[in-house]
Amino acid sequence: MATSAMEPLRQIFLQYLMPEECFDRFFLHLDFLHVPCLKIVLSKVLGFGIILGSVMVKLPQVFKLIGAKSAEGLSFGAILLELFAITGTMAYSIANSFPFSAWGEALFLMLQTLAIGFLIQHYRGNTLAGLLFLVVYFCTVSLLLSPVTPLLVVTTMQASNMPAIIVSRLLQAGMNYRNGHTGQLSAVSVFLLFAGSLARIFTSLQETGDSLMALTYVISSCCNSLIAAQVLYYWNCSPALRKKRE
Repeated sequence: MATSAMEPLRQIFLQYLMPEECFDRFFLHLDFLHVPCLKIVLSKVLGFGIILGSVMVKLPQVFKLIGAKSAEGLSFGAILLELFAITGTMAYSIANSFPFSAWGEALFLMLQTLAIGFLIQHYRGNTLAGLLFLVVYFCTVSLLLSPVTPLLVVTTMQASNMPAIIVSRLLQAGMNYRNGHTGQLSAVSVFLLFAGSLARIFTSLQETGDSLMALTYVISSCCNSLIAAQVLYYWNCSPALRKKRE
């Protein structure tokens, strides 16, 4: 009776959190300190936590742009490079059949980054260019995910993520430095991205064993820390205050 009652729970655990061996260790042998299984479960929980967080990680940035009706302080070039990196990770993961928990946040980050890119163009008076940007992007992604695209292409994209991430963050950092403030950059989004990229280093190694993926997140964490440091440094600086001082 107890076994049949646990069966639905067992199926959920086996599908999303752990292999059968770990389920048996935890719930049949009551061995809750088995390190390899603990790593698997921790990685899965972190992965799904990152995905859940990614659903709203950039929404503060989107809302800040809409509320201010301004994209001051945001680099469209940095957004394009970030989108390239996110798309590369997503396409590479799908092509290699990695579990969704290992890359799922890329899907939600992609959608939110697209929205930010469009809003930057819109608030700079280039709404038509923003719409064209969306159309071109979705056509490109459709091609990337289609069977006609060789695996070598998406692997090259993933390898190119590191310079793309570095340049995108340097573009944003340079704009922050020149402006003397972070403009409409959302501190909440910046810190959440930094925390997420740190956690992804562990989950990438644990769930995919792919050193290229892990190295990408190491680079991303380092670059995100630079922007996070600038947010803290320019915390009390605003565009209005900067203009007043000048």
